Amino acid sequence: MTRSTRRRQDAPNLPRRRVENRTLRQVYGGRYRPSTFLMLTLDSYGRVDADSAALDPDAYDYRRAARDAIPFPRLVDRFWQNTRRCVGWDVQYFGTVEPQKRGAPHLHAAIRGTIPRTELRALVAATYHQVWWPPHDELRYTGDRLPRWDDQVKGFVDPDTREPLPTWEQATDPDVLPEPAHTVTFGAQVHVKGILGGTEEAGRRIGYLTKSIGQAAGLDDTTSARKREHVRRLTAELAVTPCSPRCAIWLLYGIQPKGARLSMTSGRCKGKAHRPEHLGIAGRRVLVSRKWSNKSLTDHRAERAEFVRQLLARAGIQPAHAVDDGPFEWERTRPGDTDVPPRPVLLLHAIHQRQRWRADYDAALLTAGEPPHQNRSATESEAA
Repeated sequence: MTRSTRRRQDAPNLPRRRVENRTLRQVYGGRYRPSTFLMLTLDSYGRVDADSAALDPDAYDYRRAARDAIPFPRLVDRFWQNTRRCVGWDVQYFGTVEPQKRGAPHLHAAIRGTIPRTELRALVAATYHQVWWPPHDELRYTGDRLPRWDDQVKGFVDPDTREPLPTWEQATDPDVLPEPAHTVTFGAQVHVKGILGGTEEAGRRIGYLTKSIGQAAGLDDTTSARKREHVRRLTAELAVTPCSPRCAIWLLYGIQPKGARLSMTSGRCKGKAHRPEHLGIAGRRVLVSRKWSNKSLTDHRAERAEFVRQLLARAGIQPAHAVDDGPFEWERTRPGDTDVPPRPVLLLHAIHQRQRWRADYDAALLTAGEPPHQNRSATESEAA
Protein backbone atom coordinates (compact mmCIF):
# COMPACT_ATOMS: atom_id res chain seq x y z
CA MET A 1 0.00 0.00 0.00
CA THR A 2 1.26 3.48 -0.87
CA ARG A 3 0.31 6.73 0.83
CA SER A 4 -1.86 9.15 -1.14
CA THR A 5 -0.34 12.47 -2.18
CA ARG A 6 -3.68 14.21 -2.63
CA ARG A 7 -4.20 17.59 -1.00
CA ARG A 8 -6.06 17.74 2.26
CA GLN A 9 -9.79 18.32 1.86
CA ASP A 10 -9.75 21.07 4.51
CA ALA A 11 -7.02 23.07 2.69
CA PRO A 12 -7.85 25.74 0.07
CA ASN A 13 -7.16 24.78 -3.52
CA LEU A 14 -4.09 26.08 -5.29
CA PRO A 15 -4.26 27.62 -8.77
CA ARG A 16 -1.93 26.04 -11.29
CA ARG A 17 -0.26 27.93 -14.13
CA ARG A 18 2.36 26.91 -16.60
CA VAL A 19 5.77 28.01 -15.29
CA GLU A 20 7.58 30.19 -17.81
CA ASN A 21 11.35 30.07 -18.14
CA ARG A 22 12.06 33.47 -16.60
CA THR A 23 13.07 34.79 -13.19
CA LEU A 24 12.00 38.45 -13.53
CA ARG A 25 8.62 40.10 -13.28
CA GLN A 26 7.36 42.77 -15.66
CA VAL A 27 8.84 46.28 -15.90
CA TYR A 28 6.64 49.24 -14.99
CA GLY A 29 6.96 52.62 -16.70
CA GLY A 30 9.71 51.29 -18.91
CA ARG A 31 12.33 51.34 -16.13
CA TYR A 32 10.87 50.31 -12.74
CA ARG A 33 11.19 46.67 -11.72
CA PRO A 34 10.05 46.54 -8.07
CA SER A 35 10.64 43.67 -5.71
CA THR A 36 8.66 42.28 -2.77
CA PHE A 37 9.52 41.95 0.90
CA LEU A 38 7.63 39.16 2.65
CA MET A 39 7.35 38.08 6.27
CA LEU A 40 5.66 34.81 7.30
CA THR A 41 5.09 33.60 10.85
CA LEU A 42 3.68 30.57 12.63
CA ASP A 43 0.38 30.46 14.48
CA SER A 44 -0.23 31.77 18.01
CA TYR A 45 0.17 29.32 20.90
CA GLY A 46 -1.10 31.60 23.65
CA ARG A 47 -1.07 35.20 24.81
CA VAL A 48 2.30 36.80 25.57
CA ASP A 49 3.32 39.94 27.46
CA ALA A 50 5.41 42.91 26.30
CA ASP A 51 8.56 40.80 26.79
CA SER A 52 7.11 38.02 24.59
CA ALA A 53 6.83 35.64 27.53
CA ALA A 54 3.69 33.56 28.06
CA LEU A 55 1.10 35.32 30.22
CA ASP A 56 -0.22 31.93 31.34
CA PRO A 57 2.54 29.32 30.91
CA ASP A 58 0.17 26.47 31.77
CA ALA A 59 -2.20 27.45 28.95
CA TYR A 60 0.53 28.17 26.39
CA ASP A 61 0.78 25.28 23.88
CA TYR A 62 4.51 24.54 24.09
CA ARG A 63 4.07 21.12 22.52
CA ARG A 64 2.54 22.50 19.33
CA ALA A 65 5.14 25.28 19.29
CA ALA A 66 7.95 22.69 19.32
CA ARG A 67 6.28 20.50 16.70
CA ASP A 68 5.79 23.49 14.42
CA ALA A 69 9.34 24.81 14.84
CA ILE A 70 11.19 21.64 13.82
CA PRO A 71 9.51 21.09 10.40
CA PHE A 72 9.30 24.84 9.66
CA PRO A 73 12.06 24.67 6.96
CA ARG A 74 10.01 22.06 5.08
CA LEU A 75 6.96 24.28 5.29
CA VAL A 76 9.01 27.12 3.79
CA ASP A 77 10.22 24.85 0.97
CA ARG A 78 6.63 23.85 0.24
CA PHE A 79 5.64 27.53 0.10
CA TRP A 80 8.25 28.32 -2.56
CA GLN A 81 7.18 25.27 -4.59
CA ASN A 82 3.55 26.38 -4.46
CA THR A 83 4.52 29.95 -5.33
CA ARG A 84 6.37 28.96 -8.49
CA ARG A 85 3.54 26.71 -9.61
CA CYS A 86 0.86 29.32 -9.01
CA VAL A 87 2.36 32.62 -10.25
CA GLY A 88 3.66 31.16 -13.51
CA TRP A 89 7.34 32.17 -13.37
CA ASP A 90 10.49 30.92 -11.64
CA VAL A 91 10.34 33.01 -8.46
CA GLN A 92 13.74 33.86 -6.97
CA TYR A 93 14.27 34.84 -3.35
CA PHE A 94 16.79 35.66 -0.64
CA GLY A 95 15.62 35.11 2.92
CA THR A 96 16.45 34.20 6.49
CA VAL A 97 14.73 31.99 9.05
CA GLU A 98 14.87 33.66 12.45
CA PRO A 99 13.12 33.26 15.80
CA GLN A 100 10.65 35.82 16.98
CA LYS A 101 10.98 37.05 20.56
CA ARG A 102 8.42 34.46 21.64
CA GLY A 103 10.75 31.76 20.26
CA ALA A 104 8.75 30.71 17.18
CA PRO A 105 10.62 30.79 13.85
CA HIS A 106 9.50 33.08 11.06
CA LEU A 107 10.65 33.92 7.55
CA HIS A 108 11.89 37.23 6.13
CA ALA A 109 12.36 37.07 2.36
CA ALA A 110 13.13 39.42 -0.50
CA ILE A 111 11.46 38.28 -3.72
CA ARG A 112 12.67 39.41 -7.12
CA GLY A 113 9.59 40.86 -8.80
CA THR A 114 6.09 41.64 -7.56
CA ILE A 115 3.26 39.28 -6.64
CA PRO A 116 -0.23 40.60 -5.78
CA ARG A 117 -0.91 40.67 -2.05
CA THR A 118 -4.17 38.76 -2.39
CA GLU A 119 -2.38 36.03 -4.33
CA LEU A 120 0.40 35.76 -1.77
CA ARG A 121 -2.06 35.54 1.11
CA ALA A 122 -4.00 32.84 -0.73
CA LEU A 123 -0.75 30.90 -1.25
CA VAL A 124 0.14 31.18 2.44
CA ALA A 125 -3.31 29.97 3.51
CA ALA A 126 -3.15 27.00 1.12
CA THR A 127 0.37 25.88 2.11
CA TYR A 128 0.86 23.13 4.68
CA HIS A 129 3.27 20.35 5.52
CA GLN A 130 2.21 16.96 6.88
CA VAL A 131 4.62 15.16 9.20
CA TRP A 132 4.14 11.45 8.53
CA TRP A 133 5.78 10.24 11.71
CA PRO A 134 4.53 7.73 14.27
CA PRO A 135 2.46 9.13 17.16
CA HIS A 136 4.69 10.62 19.86
CA ASP A 137 2.34 12.09 22.44
CA GLU A 138 3.28 10.01 25.50
CA LEU A 139 6.73 8.92 26.66
CA ARG A 140 6.98 5.17 27.18
CA TYR A 141 10.45 5.15 28.71
CA THR A 142 11.88 7.64 31.19
CA GLY A 143 14.54 7.83 33.89
CA ASP A 144 16.68 4.70 34.18
CA ARG A 145 14.14 2.51 32.40
CA LEU A 146 15.33 2.92 28.81
CA PRO A 147 15.52 0.62 25.76
CA ARG A 148 18.71 -1.40 25.45
CA TRP A 149 20.70 -2.60 22.49
CA ASP A 150 20.60 -6.33 21.80
CA ASP A 151 23.38 -7.79 19.69
CA GLN A 152 21.34 -10.84 18.78
CA VAL A 153 18.47 -8.92 17.21
CA LYS A 154 20.74 -6.07 16.07
CA GLY A 155 18.39 -3.51 17.51
CA PHE A 156 16.87 -1.99 20.65
CA VAL A 157 14.62 -4.02 22.92
CA ASP A 158 12.31 -3.38 25.86
CA PRO A 159 14.35 -3.38 29.11
CA ASP A 160 11.79 -5.64 30.86
CA THR A 161 10.37 -8.02 28.26
CA ARG A 162 13.41 -7.99 25.93
CA GLU A 163 10.98 -7.72 23.02
CA PRO A 164 12.37 -5.82 20.01
CA LEU A 165 10.95 -2.34 19.52
CA PRO A 166 9.12 -1.63 16.24
CA THR A 167 11.48 -0.51 13.51
CA TRP A 168 10.98 2.81 11.74
CA GLU A 169 9.71 1.03 8.62
CA GLN A 170 7.16 -0.92 10.66
CA ALA A 171 5.96 2.14 12.57
CA THR A 172 5.50 4.25 9.43
CA ASP A 173 3.88 1.62 7.23
CA PRO A 174 0.80 3.16 5.54
CA ASP A 175 -1.33 0.31 6.85
CA VAL A 176 -0.59 1.24 10.49
CA LEU A 177 -0.19 5.01 10.01
CA PRO A 178 -3.35 6.32 8.29
CA GLU A 179 -3.00 9.90 9.55
CA PRO A 180 -0.02 12.27 9.89
CA ALA A 181 1.26 12.86 13.40
CA HIS A 182 1.21 16.61 12.85
CA THR A 183 0.32 19.20 10.23
CA VAL A 184 2.09 22.56 10.30
CA THR A 185 0.72 25.70 8.65
CA PHE A 186 1.57 29.39 8.64
CA GLY A 187 -0.10 31.84 10.97
CA ALA A 188 -2.59 34.51 9.95
CA GLN A 189 0.00 37.31 10.04
CA VAL A 190 1.36 37.92 6.52
CA HIS A 191 3.36 41.08 5.88
CA VAL A 192 3.88 42.09 2.23
CA LYS A 193 5.70 45.24 1.12
CA GLY A 194 6.76 46.39 -2.33
CA ILE A 195 10.26 47.89 -2.52
CA LEU A 196 12.58 49.45 -5.09
CA GLY A 197 16.29 48.70 -5.11
CA GLY A 198 18.58 51.50 -3.95
CA THR A 199 15.94 53.30 -1.89
CA GLU A 200 16.02 54.02 1.84
CA GLU A 201 13.10 51.64 2.35
CA ALA A 202 15.11 48.83 0.73
CA GLY A 203 17.94 49.45 3.19
CA ARG A 204 15.58 49.20 6.14
CA ARG A 205 14.09 45.96 4.86
CA ILE A 206 17.53 44.43 4.37
CA GLY A 207 18.07 45.02 8.08
CA TYR A 208 15.28 42.54 8.77
CA LEU A 209 17.39 39.87 7.08
CA THR A 210 20.17 40.29 9.69
CA LYS A 211 18.79 39.49 13.13
CA SER A 212 20.23 38.01 16.31
CA ILE A 213 18.99 34.77 17.84
CA GLY A 214 20.42 35.52 21.29
CA GLN A 215 17.53 37.54 22.70
CA ALA A 216 14.86 35.08 21.57
CA ALA A 217 16.87 32.20 23.07
CA GLY A 218 17.12 33.97 26.43
CA LEU A 219 20.87 34.49 26.10
CA ASP A 220 20.66 38.27 26.53
CA ASP A 221 21.62 39.71 29.94
CA THR A 222 18.53 41.94 29.82
CA THR A 223 16.14 38.99 29.54
CA SER A 224 13.54 38.96 32.31
CA ALA A 225 12.88 36.04 34.64
CA ARG A 226 9.49 35.41 32.98
CA LYS A 227 11.14 35.27 29.56
CA ARG A 228 13.79 32.83 30.78
CA GLU A 229 11.10 30.58 32.19
CA HIS A 230 9.21 30.80 28.89
CA VAL A 231 12.31 29.76 26.93
CA ARG A 232 13.06 27.00 29.46
CA ARG A 233 9.65 25.45 28.92
CA LEU A 234 9.99 25.65 25.16
CA THR A 235 13.46 24.06 25.15
CA ALA A 236 12.23 21.35 27.54
CA GLU A 237 9.53 20.43 25.02
CA LEU A 238 12.04 20.52 22.17
CA ALA A 239 14.25 18.13 24.16
CA VAL A 240 11.57 15.40 23.88
CA THR A 241 10.39 16.22 20.34
CA PRO A 242 12.05 14.10 17.61
CA CYS A 243 13.84 16.19 15.01
CA SER A 244 14.16 13.60 12.23
CA PRO A 245 13.57 9.90 11.51
CA ARG A 246 17.13 9.20 12.74
CA CYS A 247 16.67 11.03 16.06
CA ALA A 248 17.49 8.97 19.17
CA ILE A 249 14.56 10.55 21.02
CA TRP A 250 12.28 8.10 19.19
CA LEU A 251 13.51 5.44 21.60
CA LEU A 252 11.70 7.22 24.44
CA TYR A 253 8.46 6.61 22.54
CA GLY A 254 9.20 2.91 21.97
CA ILE A 255 10.25 3.19 18.32
CA GLN A 256 13.64 2.39 16.81
CA PRO A 257 14.97 5.33 14.77
CA LYS A 258 15.79 4.87 11.14
CA GLY A 259 19.28 3.35 10.95
CA ALA A 260 19.39 2.43 14.66
CA ARG A 261 22.86 1.48 15.88
CA LEU A 262 24.70 0.53 19.05
CA SER A 263 26.26 3.99 19.51
CA MET A 264 22.85 5.62 19.99
CA THR A 265 21.86 6.73 23.48
CA SER A 266 18.16 6.68 24.26
CA GLY A 267 16.73 10.19 24.46
CA ARG A 268 19.96 11.96 23.51
CA CYS A 269 20.27 13.55 20.08
CA LYS A 270 23.08 15.84 18.95
CA GLY A 271 20.91 17.61 16.41
CA LYS A 272 20.89 21.41 16.46
CA ALA A 273 17.13 21.50 16.90
CA HIS A 274 17.51 20.32 20.52
CA ARG A 275 20.11 22.90 21.53
CA PRO A 276 18.70 25.78 23.58
CA GLU A 277 20.46 28.41 21.46
CA HIS A 278 18.72 27.21 18.25
CA LEU A 279 15.09 27.00 19.44
CA GLY A 280 14.23 24.20 17.04
CA ILE A 281 15.81 25.79 13.94
CA ALA A 282 17.95 22.91 12.71
CA GLY A 283 18.52 23.76 9.05
CA ARG A 284 20.18 26.63 7.25
CA ARG A 285 19.12 30.05 8.44
CA VAL A 286 20.09 31.87 5.22
CA LEU A 287 18.09 30.71 2.19
CA VAL A 288 19.01 31.73 -1.35
CA SER A 289 17.41 30.39 -4.51
CA ARG A 290 19.80 29.03 -7.10
CA LYS A 291 19.08 31.67 -9.75
CA TRP A 292 18.96 34.67 -7.40
CA SER A 293 22.19 36.16 -8.77
CA ASN A 294 22.15 34.32 -12.11
CA LYS A 295 25.74 33.27 -11.41
CA SER A 296 27.37 29.91 -10.87
CA LEU A 297 29.65 28.99 -7.97
CA THR A 298 32.61 29.41 -10.32
CA ASP A 299 31.46 32.96 -11.08
CA HIS A 300 31.21 33.79 -7.37
CA ARG A 301 34.69 32.38 -6.66
CA ALA A 302 36.14 34.44 -9.50
CA GLU A 303 34.47 37.60 -8.18
CA ARG A 304 35.79 37.01 -4.65
CA ALA A 305 39.30 36.49 -6.02
CA GLU A 306 39.07 39.67 -8.10
CA PHE A 307 37.80 41.62 -5.06
CA VAL A 308 40.84 40.53 -3.03
CA ARG A 309 43.21 41.45 -5.87
CA GLN A 310 41.70 44.94 -6.14
CA LEU A 311 41.89 45.39 -2.37
CA LEU A 312 45.58 44.42 -2.35
CA ALA A 313 46.28 46.76 -5.27
CA ARG A 314 44.61 49.73 -3.52
CA ALA A 315 46.59 48.99 -0.35
CA GLY A 316 49.84 48.77 -2.33
CA ILE A 317 50.53 45.24 -1.10
CA GLN A 318 52.35 42.79 -3.30
CA PRO A 319 50.95 39.27 -2.72
CA ALA A 320 53.37 36.87 -1.08
CA HIS A 321 52.33 34.23 -3.59
CA ALA A 322 52.31 34.25 -7.37
CA VAL A 323 48.92 34.86 -8.99
CA ASP A 324 48.56 32.78 -12.09
CA ASP A 325 45.16 32.52 -13.77
CA GLY A 326 46.28 30.21 -16.51
CA PRO A 327 45.44 29.15 -19.07
CA PHE A 328 45.56 25.65 -17.64
CA GLU A 329 45.10 22.20 -19.08
CA TRP A 330 43.40 19.92 -16.57
CA GLU A 331 43.70 16.16 -16.52
CA ARG A 332 42.68 13.47 -14.05
CA THR A 333 45.35 11.81 -11.97
CA ARG A 334 45.69 8.05 -12.12
CA PRO A 335 47.01 5.57 -9.57
CA GLY A 336 50.73 5.25 -9.95
CA ASP A 337 51.38 8.71 -11.49
CA THR A 338 54.94 9.61 -10.52
CA ASP A 339 54.43 13.39 -10.80
CA VAL A 340 51.58 13.57 -8.27
CA PRO A 341 52.64 14.31 -4.65
CA PRO A 342 51.14 12.21 -1.84
CA ARG A 343 47.76 13.31 -0.55
CA PRO A 344 49.09 14.59 2.84
CA VAL A 345 51.53 16.83 0.96
CA LEU A 346 48.74 18.22 -1.21
CA LEU A 347 46.59 18.96 1.85
CA LEU A 348 49.44 20.70 3.67
CA HIS A 349 50.20 22.74 0.57
CA ALA A 350 46.55 23.83 0.27
CA ILE A 351 46.44 24.83 3.96
CA HIS A 352 49.67 26.80 3.65
CA GLN A 353 48.37 28.57 0.54
CA ARG A 354 45.14 29.62 2.28
CA GLN A 355 47.13 30.89 5.28
CA ARG A 356 49.25 33.08 2.98
CA TRP A 357 46.15 34.40 1.24
CA ARG A 358 44.57 35.22 4.61
CA ALA A 359 47.71 37.02 5.79
CA ASP A 360 47.73 39.19 2.65
CA TYR A 361 44.03 39.97 3.01
CA ASP A 362 44.34 40.91 6.71
CA ALA A 363 47.28 43.17 5.90
CA ALA A 364 45.22 44.94 3.24
CA LEU A 365 42.33 45.42 5.69
CA LEU A 366 44.66 46.95 8.28
CA THR A 367 46.04 49.32 5.67
CA ALA A 368 42.48 50.32 4.72
CA GLY A 369 41.66 50.99 8.38
CA GLU A 370 39.35 47.99 8.90
CA PRO A 371 39.98 45.41 11.63
CA PRO A 372 40.74 41.93 10.28
CA HIS A 373 38.52 38.94 11.05
CA GLN A 374 35.58 41.27 11.65
CA ASN A 375 32.35 39.33 12.20
CA ARG A 376 30.28 39.95 9.10
CA SER A 377 27.78 37.14 9.62
CA ALA A 378 24.34 37.95 8.28
CA THR A 379 22.81 35.88 11.05
CA GLU A 380 24.53 37.29 14.12
CA SER A 381 24.41 41.06 13.73
CA GLU A 382 21.57 43.12 15.15
CA ALA A 383 18.79 44.32 12.90
CA ALA A 384 18.94 47.87 11.65
